Amino acid sequence: MTADDRHIAVRDNPGEGRYELFVDGQLAGLATYVLSGQTMTIPHTEVQSRFEGQGLGARLARFALDDARDRGLRVVPRCPFIAAYIKRHPEYADLVAG
Repeated sequence: MTADDRHIAVRDNPGEGRYELFVDGQLAGLATYVLSGQTMTIPHTEVQSRFEGQGLGARLARFALDDARDRGLRVVPRCPFIAAYIKRHPEYADLVAG
């Protein structure tokens, strides 16, 4: 099975305060967040080891940041992965709070 054959989905789970990434229905990764007013702090992102190196973390980061933008939120990237993603993708730099 190639990466193109898999079903990949990312969704917001506000009850758990996290974005969840699924591969063929299995939870493969997540990014936790805390909302405070118009600010979203992202303290942690993880992708299960068997799914690493497939660009799924980037997909999760992109979804979270696009969602924050759509909601008019500022982002505090406490997670090193998210901070590095923003640095590599300057189109998201305007989201970073102070």
